[in-house]
Amino acid sequence: MESVYLGLGTNLGDKEKNLKEAVELISNFPKTELIKVSKVYETEPWGYTEQDKFLNLCLEVKTELAPYQLLAECQGVEKDLDRERKIRWGPRSIDVDILLYGDLALSDQKLTVPHPRIQERVFVLKPLAELDKKLVIKGRSLLEWIELLDEQGIKEYGELG
Repeated sequence: MESVYLGLGTNLGDKEKNLKEAVELISNFPKTELIKVSKVYETEPWGYTEQDKFLNLCLEVKTELAPYQLLAECQGVEKDLDRERKIRWGPRSIDVDILLYGDLALSDQKLTVPHPRIQERVFVLKPLAELDKKLVIKGRSLLEWIELLDEQGIKEYGELG
């Protein structure tokens, strides 16, 4: 089984409920085991800033699903929770990103792993570091990447209840 890290974010509707439902759906993926869930972080919008604040968290899973199978499952969660893609980096009921898939490095039109902007986003790096501080991304530790960035309006929201 491969260790995989997923990033979840939401800023529409009942945000806590969206995260809980997404985590529940992911925990039921075939050939996949949910290992850890980070705390939830509230963050300012990134990219397109004229929208509500986000709630974000990261998950560690172990899976036998191939990368594209996992991507299809993650997109299924977004569909089940009524994700609409209208504006790039715009409001969403849920976003499920594959951040890291073992040591895999992959980039094509469907999937890029590690996530292409992972090192720019404190709202991903902080919860990811909670799951495993020893992770290395593009030659630097998570803590080194976090030190290079400002806090970007992130604050701890709490545990997913």
